[in-house]
Amino acid sequence: MIYGIGTDICDIRRIRASLERHGERFAAKVLSDAEMTTWKARSARWPERGVRYLATRFSAKEAFSKAIGLGMRMPMTWRLCEVGKLPSGQPVIVLHGVLKEWFEAKNLSAHITVTDEADYAASFCVVETAPSQNLAPSAPSPVSVSVTP
Repeated sequence: MIYGIGTDICDIRRIRASLERHGERFAAKVLSDAEMTTWKARSARWPERGVRYLATRFSAKEAFSKAIGLGMRMPMTWRLCEVGKLPSGQPVIVLHGVLKEWFEAKNLSAHITVTDEADYAASFCVVETAPSQNLAPSAPSPVSVSVTP
């Protein structure tokens, strides 16, 4: 069942201006430690790629905060919410600390997508309530999947 949805569009020029005004301190406020490492590496190779990375993370965290219904208030903070990626490149929400505890206590799961084009970064997030593990399944699945090595 859907718990909440959130979307955000971020003007990359605004993120660039904040970086110019506040430097790395701005990125450190928004990014987790792991994201900060990636941001520094991307910024060193191609500064514009670093700006876009920061803008997509900013947008994704805003969308996630809307989907969980908290906005930017506790336990939601910039640094406790991280946008990681699977080996396939698919973005995933990774939570830390009290935000992770709050999220897991509510038995929630999140799906996130991010994109950037020209002057904008955009994100969309869907948060679902996971089925209770105490309930028996209502019916067997009509689809079976077999994996062959």
